[in-house]
Amino acid sequence: MSIQNNLFILAKISVFNMIKQPPYLKKGDQIAIVCPAKKLPKPIDTGIEILQRWGLEVVLGETVIGSHHQFSGTDELRAKDIQRFLDDPSIKAIIAGRGGYGTIRIIDELDFTAFDENPKWLVGFSDITILLSHVFAQFEIQSIHGQMPYTFDESTPEALESLRKALFGENDTYTYQSEIECRDGNVEGILIGGNLTLLLAVEGSASEMSFDDKILFIEDVGEHEYSVDRMIRTLKRKGKLAKLKGLVVGAFNEVGEESIYFGQTPEEVIWEQVKSYNYPVCFGFPSGHIADNRAMVLGKSVSLAITTNNVTFKYS
Repeated sequence: MSIQNNLFILAKISVFNMIKQPPYLKKGDQIAIVCPAKKLPKPIDTGIEILQRWGLEVVLGETVIGSHHQFSGTDELRAKDIQRFLDDPSIKAIIAGRGGYGTIRIIDELDFTAFDENPKWLVGFSDITILLSHVFAQFEIQSIHGQMPYTFDESTPEALESLRKALFGENDTYTYQSEIECRDGNVEGILIGGNLTLLLAVEGSASEMSFDDKILFIEDVGEHEYSVDRMIRTLKRKGKLAKLKGLVVGAFNEVGEESIYFGQTPEEVIWEQVKSYNYPVCFGFPSGHIADNRAMVLGKSVSLAITTNNVTFKYS
């Protein structure tokens, strides 16, 4: 083997070793449910029962029944609630009960010292992208973009099983055929990403991640085409899209109607901004604000293979 190849392998191992992987769960472990953002409009009994069937002991935070205007409690209560479980070594995972809006109001009040010393899984999507992005940007700790108890009862069995596998350390492979033309390629790299709106919201802050040499995953819901256009162009202007290893585009659903026809779908808008690059790109990935919201282990090494719209996504 050449010296160049040896150096490449050593550099690759070094990068992967810097990223911290929380211990996978086992039956009997305690996990906590908190609501860092909006309050729950309905009980999450189904979600709790499913987690218990997985053999986990569920501890509920005060914010699960909390209410303050649209939030699950005041900013102070929500920060205190999640801080309690970040610091508690007996809690092996913290799952957001739901998203909505509000995590950005408390992220800078949280102390991650104990969490950094003893990482645990943080789970959620949508607004929880703020939290997942922060722990990777600041501490290079893996987390899970996946279903939350609020969405468990409308989830596909496949999405829930993907979350269980992610939590318990059973590597998964997702395969599908995209209805939208993709760009072929085979790459391996560290997965990052989440909700596009929230990824833009953390730009320029302590929660901003480097996109260089990463496989980026994005999704969104309820946005107008022009809004997606503005966000993806902003990322490109900042140079965030130029050095990716690959791009995974999840669901962009419930697109708001324009009073004047915009002329491009979210997928067309995204493709227009990345077509000049040469990394693989897939659309319609089964993740996002949809029932089939497959778990994405952010910070983990994955391989992405695309051939004639056939997509295979595999955890390394």
